[in-house]
Amino acid sequence: MKNPTARAVLITGCSSGIGECIAYGLSGRGYRVFATARKDTDVARLINSGLESVPLDLASSESIERACAEVLERTGGQLYGLINNGAYGQPGAVEDLTRDVLRRQFETNLFGVHELTTRLIPVFREAGTGRIVQISSIVGLVSLAYRGAYNASKYALESLSDTMRLELAATGIHVSLVEPGPIESRFRSNAMAAYLAHIDRDRSAHRDHYCAVEERLQAQDNTRFTLPPDAVLTKVIDALESAKPKPRYLVTFPSHLLARLKRVLPDRWLDRFLLRFAGR
Repeated sequence: MKNPTARAVLITGCSSGIGECIAYGLSGRGYRVFATARKDTDVARLINSGLESVPLDLASSESIERACAEVLERTGGQLYGLINNGAYGQPGAVEDLTRDVLRRQFETNLFGVHELTTRLIPVFREAGTGRIVQISSIVGLVSLAYRGAYNASKYALESLSDTMRLELAATGIHVSLVEPGPIESRFRSNAMAAYLAHIDRDRSAHRDHYCAVEERLQAQDNTRFTLPPDAVLTKVIDALESAKPKPRYLVTFPSHLLARLKRVLPDRWLDRFLLRFAGR
């Protein structure tokens, strides 16, 4: 029997990695967690592990509406926090991205997040309090080559969240961005699947680079400075529980480094560094 008086939080993208870690971590801390996932098999697994879970596909307005209705019905219309973690990365040179592929990236990483958030803001307004935590990325602050679709979606999420934070300043609703950097997860394998599905390597002017990337991804799972997802959980807890949560939380060493360089380096110097950083 779930504690109906516990603070309820809705988390997206809980099938693995960061989302799954946040869900279990907050549940162990006493929150009433609604861990969502796109696939029914993942929802069933989360339920069997003791969490409350509902299906949620950020690319579908109908799925967002159903998930919100179910969570609010179970909680009596009460919700303390929303953690927008669900996202994926679409690799590929900008010139190799079709309009449809770019649209798919934004449907999940931005439009779905926006629709879910705006459906729940009235609930927070009525309660006079609420926490919105956006799991963004360091590429929402600096752009890395061959990640144009993902860069653009996270830049847009950062901008939308900054604007929302200003607009909600007097409401008791706090908006925080978390910028992880490299974290142990299935993100790279999911990105590889998106790349194979939507990028025609052999017809691309960037074929040689793609071959090198494929080789590198198959040779190692994680890069240097990669941290476990618990590092993100720590920042999320602060964003949920601090009386004055930070607008931004940087997690890994690369996140801190790149954010700092973005502020102090001229654009051309930063470009040179980022090309070397990305292995070019």
